[in-house]
Amino acid sequence: MFAIKSASAVAVALFFALFASAMPAAALDRVNVGFVYFSPVFDTGWTFEHDKGRKKMEALLGDKVQARIVENVAYGPDSLQVIRQLAADGSHLIFTTSFGFMDQTLEAAELFPDVKFMHLDGYKRRDNMGTYSLRYYEPSYLAGIVAGAMTESDTIGYVSSFPLPAVLRIINGFALGAQSVRPDVKVKVIEVNSWFDPGREREATDALIAQGADVVAHVTDSSAPTLAAEKAGKHVVGFHSNRASFGPSSQLTAVIPIFGEFYAEMAQSVLDGSWIAQAHWRSMAQGSLGLAPIGSMVPADVQDLVAQRTEALLSGELHPFAGPIRDQAGELRVPEGEVMADDALYLIDWYVQGVEGKLPE
Repeated sequence: MFAIKSASAVAVALFFALFASAMPAAALDRVNVGFVYFSPVFDTGWTFEHDKGRKKMEALLGDKVQARIVENVAYGPDSLQVIRQLAADGSHLIFTTSFGFMDQTLEAAELFPDVKFMHLDGYKRRDNMGTYSLRYYEPSYLAGIVAGAMTESDTIGYVSSFPLPAVLRIINGFALGAQSVRPDVKVKVIEVNSWFDPGREREATDALIAQGADVVAHVTDSSAPTLAAEKAGKHVVGFHSNRASFGPSSQLTAVIPIFGEFYAEMAQSVLDGSWIAQAHWRSMAQGSLGLAPIGSMVPADVQDLVAQRTEALLSGELHPFAGPIRDQAGELRVPEGEVMADDALYLIDWYVQGVEGKLPE
């Protein structure tokens, strides 16, 4: 592995349509795989989990794969330059691991039609560019059960990054899980307009605690919410990594992505010539998501309930977005007996009832 450091309806159709290459790809003896990271590889967090996935891919495929990473890549022209360089240097498959790289990945894919590209959380594709996303709302629902069972104030705080559909799915799934065990719980949201800003994340956590939250969750990438909750003697649900070392008495659990097997599958498909460009929306049942160990402060009956709900979710018996579900204004969005469809879920632009947060018009 080589490491380099450097600085609507149409969307639904684009996301869920499947594209196949016009020409069958030849099998390879070894596949060169590039990874583009928006931040450095810390010891926890989003990029750390992707790099764990890269290492797992290498362990599974051995000398059949050669990986190269570029970390701390800025959005915009810098990312296009990095992606193009990886393609020009002989990469057969390139993973761009942030939504902010979507347009640059598409442009590079147009310039290098023989290279395969996989973009995370996007909806634009072409015959040599696929997409992949994770159903974060599944483990978030389970984490919400824990948070709902542990709050005594009926107020849970949520530090949000951006009002994107991917983030709204996570917060809504969490709220629905909490409400399943504590119907009157409120989830207060503060946006920090950043994926990684420890200062603002800590300020938001402190503000939520001041507003009565005794449990805080986050969909941001630093350990600041965990550290703030630990200092304040409150509980926290981590995100992207197990952050129990930062909050040994505060972390209830954490929502964690798992990329290794998927990265190995994609690399193997390029190796054997079977890769096609399509939309992958990975689930817990596919081994792409999970929860960190639940803290010992959580009662055994709550842990048992999470285990039961996990089994139901994995079997398909349980869906977090099964109706009836109402939005903040009380409008029925998912009737009883129905499950929210994937296309609606992918572009969700509203909060469920019980979530207190203002979204852009």
